[in-house]
Amino acid sequence: MSLLRVSDLTFGYEGSFDNIFENVSFSVDTDWKLGFIGRNGKGKTTFLNLLKGGLDYQGSITTDKRFDYFPYKLTKADMEKTVDEMVDTWKPGVEGWRVICEMNSLSADPEILYRPISTLSNGERTKAMLAVLFSGENEFLLIDEPTNHLDRKGREIIRDYLNSKKGFILVSHDRDLLDAVADHMLVLNRESIEVINGNFTTWQENKERADAYAIAENEKHLKEIGKLKASADRAARWADKNENTKIGFDPIKEHDRCLSTRSYIGAKTKKMQSRVKNFEKRIDREIEEKEGLLKDIENVDDLKLMPLTHHKKCLVDVRDFSLGYGEKCLMKDITFQLMQGDILFLNGDNGCGKSSLIKAIMKEAGTGDEAGASMVISGKLETASGLKISYINQDTSHLVGGLKEYAEKNSLDYSLFLTLLRKLDMNRIQFEKNMEDYSEGQKKKVLIAASLLTSAHLYIWDEPLNYIDIFSRMQIEKLIEKYKPTMILVEHDTRFREKLGTKIIDL
Repeated sequence: MSLLRVSDLTFGYEGSFDNIFENVSFSVDTDWKLGFIGRNGKGKTTFLNLLKGGLDYQGSITTDKRFDYFPYKLTKADMEKTVDEMVDTWKPGVEGWRVICEMNSLSADPEILYRPISTLSNGERTKAMLAVLFSGENEFLLIDEPTNHLDRKGREIIRDYLNSKKGFILVSHDRDLLDAVADHMLVLNRESIEVINGNFTTWQENKERADAYAIAENEKHLKEIGKLKASADRAARWADKNENTKIGFDPIKEHDRCLSTRSYIGAKTKKMQSRVKNFEKRIDREIEEKEGLLKDIENVDDLKLMPLTHHKKCLVDVRDFSLGYGEKCLMKDITFQLMQGDILFLNGDNGCGKSSLIKAIMKEAGTGDEAGASMVISGKLETASGLKISYINQDTSHLVGGLKEYAEKNSLDYSLFLTLLRKLDMNRIQFEKNMEDYSEGQKKKVLIAASLLTSAHLYIWDEPLNYIDIFSRMQIEKLIEKYKPTMILVEHDTRFREKLGTKIIDL
């Protein structure tokens, strides 16, 4: 058995007020299939970079294994090379036959290895990189979100492939993938790090029980503190009142008192004051036991949405609709109606036309751009007149500059915008940065917050959850369940789709 030991790890980026990790210690077996979760910005990718040795830190990280990391970095020049040409750069000394064997295990054509990387789809590129990654020996592999931008079929292949392997850390926000693959979980809580035996569902069930126990204990301590404070206050008042009777008395009303009574009253007061001190010690002890109980509670704030109500029940009417580019047909004879309150998921492989159908709908509603000008369409596609659409694009490359400029450009209330980002657990420190310096998950939260602040009849979200952490996914699920806006979504998170979808169209 080989272990990865982390001892007293402390790390913070230069110029940052807080450390990302503070005296962190834990051990994991390098044969485990370790799922790794935490909020966006909590340091998952940073931790993987620390393991690779790319950052300076305090403490120690020890193991007899080598580390390798997915995804491999690609420069603009690398994109014109083949995977076969990049293998020696990514994993020096690896044997080609091993890579081909791994490609077969991934149900991928080895011919992919000899095509320019720029011509490969997201799924083909992911499979090729994973094949290279798992072609080495004596390694503990670091895998960072391998299923982003992959369709359902691609995710199933990656899931089955990883399930047949061992000896890796898997960063993922896909709950189904973590349940199918992970045998242990490494969790970045709000104030601590924990390692548990089991998959995501095991961790979630344990977390819910632990949170319920912590909340109950906290309530119990609060009640006890309240009782003790009331008793201490009452005893202190009695002591003060008793002390005030030491000097001076009415010989008519208190005929049985004399000067020697003062010593008795003083002794009684001292006893009461001692009782007050005992109450205060018990209060301090209760407060000490209470501290830390709620430190890892995930207080997920409820989000709000104000969808508009259209005077027509049917917002989008599609009949015998076909769409393509040039001579290439992406979809043929599609028929559906989107009624108010429908949550419609477009499902299908990458490249089947999901985003193109969205562009066609937006263009018909008068809110699309010229990107759809080259589309060849036939059949009926009608949208309700005056339809207001709130749209999330899967691309985040346009997010540059500060949040204030972005809010002004999109006519958003800046204060509400920041409040919503805080509810999505974005740290206030991020508000001072330019958006191009955000993580991909933080960029997605900017787009989601902007969409939620936009009152619309129809919300169209194209792969909104890529890079979004599990807690925020559940927060968004709860929002949609509560407000039931009319939506068209492209999203490959199976659990999200099955829980919310009222209609699913397979393209």
